[in-house]
Amino acid sequence: MRELFEHKISFNEELGLRILSFDPACPRVRIDMRAQLVGHYAYGRLHGGVTAAILDACGGFALMLAVAEKHADETADQAMHRFLRVGTIDLRVDYLRPGLGKHFDATGQVIRLGGRIGSVQMQLASDDGTLVATAAGAYVIS
Repeated sequence: MRELFEHKISFNEELGLRILSFDPACPRVRIDMRAQLVGHYAYGRLHGGVTAAILDACGGFALMLAVAEKHADETADQAMHRFLRVGTIDLRVDYLRPGLGKHFDATGQVIRLGGRIGSVQMQLASDDGTLVATAAGAYVIS
């Protein structure tokens, strides 16, 4: 799953997303701040689009873990087939504070895992624990 999330999804690789926790109750991913991710040149703040992308990726990751847990009896190939069908259908981001820090951690919590749609709530915090943004996402899972 790490290989899929961090490398096979090339946009995640471009962002530098890394998995910190595979805990289905609270999955965590991290991105290190770098010049290419700055959205406000004078203050060095994280770009809003990057914020949304991190939260969306974390939501998808949380859902993948929930699907894997729900179908733990399946083979790795069957699980991979399920993961390949996950896609974002709705995403709402609330930007709470400027994205300032050396790195940012995103967490996700699956609120509902239905047969076709999953709902996830996500949070993004800076390296000092400051909550930068929250999001709610809906994902197709079949």
